[in-house]
Amino acid sequence: MSITEPVKLLLKAPAKINLYLEILGKRENGYHEIRSVVVPVSLYDVVALEKTDSVIETTVETSKSLIGETMHLPEPKDNLVTKAAVFFREQTGYSGGVRIRLEKNIPVGSGLGGGSSDAAAVLIGLNMLWQTGIPKEDLMAIGSQLGCDIPAMIHGGAVCVEGFGEKVTPIPVISEWWMVIANPGFNVSTRDIYLMYSSALTSIPLPISSMVSALREGNVEAAAQGLFNGLQKTVFRKYPLIEMVAEGLGKVGAIEVSLSGSGAAVFGLARNEEHAHSIDKCAGRALGFEFWSRVVRTLPDGVMVAHGPLEA
Repeated sequence: MSITEPVKLLLKAPAKINLYLEILGKRENGYHEIRSVVVPVSLYDVVALEKTDSVIETTVETSKSLIGETMHLPEPKDNLVTKAAVFFREQTGYSGGVRIRLEKNIPVGSGLGGGSSDAAAVLIGLNMLWQTGIPKEDLMAIGSQLGCDIPAMIHGGAVCVEGFGEKVTPIPVISEWWMVIANPGFNVSTRDIYLMYSSALTSIPLPISSMVSALREGNVEAAAQGLFNGLQKTVFRKYPLIEMVAEGLGKVGAIEVSLSGSGAAVFGLARNEEHAHSIDKCAGRALGFEFWSRVVRTLPDGVMVAHGPLEA
C-alpha cells in the first residue's frame, strides 16, 4: 500500500428537503416519475469508513435525541449503506473491503433522505478510499440503481430532479435559507404512500420554474409561495398528527410549511436564523406534545469529508 493511500475517511451526509415535488405518473414497472427541487440542509448523519482486507461490515449508532419510531433501523446487513458498498465493489471489481460505522442523526422514514445520503457518502467515500477513480456522473448512475434520491445527494447542492431520480440539473443559489424541520416521532413508509397516492388528492401546482427562480434570486418569500408537494394531501389524510405539526409551525410564525418527500417530516420556512429559532421555541408550547425538531439552513453542497483521509 502506498504511504499516501488513505485507509480511513469520515464523511458528513446531509439531510434533504423537497421544496417542490410533483408526481407525473406511473410507468409499467410500477414506479412513479417525479419532478422535484431538492436542497441539502445542515442536519447530518456521520459515516466513517475504514479499509479491510475483504469483509464488508456495518455498525450503526443512533442519536439519543431521536424519539419514538424514528429510532427503528434495519439490520446492518440490510442497511442501504451496506448494499451500496457491496454493489460498488461489484461494479468496480475492487478486491478489498470496508468497515462502515454509521451515526444516525436524521430520523428514519421522515422524507429527509437520510438513508440515501448515507449511501451517497459511502459511494463517494469508497471511490476515494479504494482509489477507483469513478467520475461523478458514473457514480451518480451507480447510485440511481440503489435509490432515486441518491444521484441528487451525490451531486450535491440545490438540484432539479426528474424521471426516477436519474436526471439531475443543478440550480445556482445565491443565499442560504433558514427553516425548522419537525417530525411527530414515527416513520412513514414511502412505498405505502405511493400506493395510496391519487392525483384526485393533489392540487394543481405552480410551475416548477417559480421555485427555481426563487432559489436563483434568493427570495424566500417567493419560495414560500411556490412550495408544493403532490403527496402532502395523501400523507395528511392518513396521518392527521403530521398535519397538526405542520399547522403548529404555521401558527407560530413560519412563512409557509410543507411536507418533505413522503414524510413524516414537515418544514417551516423562516425569514432568518433568529426567526427560525423563535418558531422552534414556540412550536413545542403551541402543540402541547413531544415531537422532534431542528433549526437548519440550506447548504451550497452535499456530502463532505469531515476528517481525512488519514494515512497509515
